[in-house]
Amino acid sequence: MTQLLTKTEIQEQAKVLSGWTVEESKLYITRTFKDFIQAIEFVNKLVEPAESAGHHPDIEISYNKVKITLTTHDAGGLTQADFDVAQTISKIK
Repeated sequence: MTQLLTKTEIQEQAKVLSGWTVEESKLYITRTFKDFIQAIEFVNKLVEPAESAGHHPDIEISYNKVKITLTTHDAGGLTQADFDVAQTISKIK
């Protein structure tokens, strides 16, 4: 099983992630786009990196807004995998 990060480790890693918020045992970001089409195009760009990492975000789409939530469900909280995927997602335009 993947090891959970400590509160201190979570705080340190969260400092370098622009736009992401840590709440409870989850990492969140909401991205806003011009319209629904651009929002869906962004979501489609998440598929390959998530599959490659073997770590999949929870995604909510509301017209031009995409909310991404990361947590390691089987570990019951945040792990290094969540922050690695968050860094990858942050680079996607």
